Amino acid sequence: MSVLFFKRFLQRPLQIASITPSSRALVKRVASKIDFDRARVIAEYGPGEGVHSRELTRRMRPDAQLLLFELDGALSRDLARQFSHDRRVHVINANAAAISDELRRRRIAQCDYIISGIPFSILERGKKRHLLRQTHDALAPGGAFIIYQVTNELRQHATDFATAESEYFLQNIPPMFVTVFGKDGMRNGSNGVHAHVHAGAVSSNAR
Repeated sequence: MSVLFFKRFLQRPLQIASITPSSRALVKRVASKIDFDRARVIAEYGPGEGVHSRELTRRMRPDAQLLLFELDGALSRDLARQFSHDRRVHVINANAAAISDELRRRRIAQCDYIISGIPFSILERGKKRHLLRQTHDALAPGGAFIIYQVTNELRQHATDFATAESEYFLQNIPPMFVTVFGKDGMRNGSNGVHAHVHAGAVSSNAR
């Protein structure tokens, strides 16, 4: 854990959410949900010190783009420094809800994948659903929104997405739910999210 990350956690614990960055195992598991051969545009909400971002850039195509939405100014500046020599990476010091405006500004139609570690559970219900709608609209058909969260409550709000597959991943402190919300061009508000939950490294299923 970097000194900067720890300081920013102490100053803004609700915004940073976790006192430690994601484990190496969690980083690899989240990245495994992405088909990097087809991913041309990836966005990340709340990259923090960049532990997931570094793995994404390591696996991304040479012609892919990575948009990092980091609200914290100090962390945003640190990310810009880290990736200053990688033209594929664009650090955006703004709220993730600005994604639609940012895509238009950059003349990008839609993202193939969006990943997020921001603490959705602390967001007010209206803001939470607004961000989910913005995220759904920003994804191309067949794209996916991949989140890692301490709780799995976001599934009940993600009614725009056609599918949701959740895994309880134990190799992190604290353990995290890793959920992949899939977009296929149809809304599921009337039918509900098709969800499958299983514990990482544990052969048990639950709904």
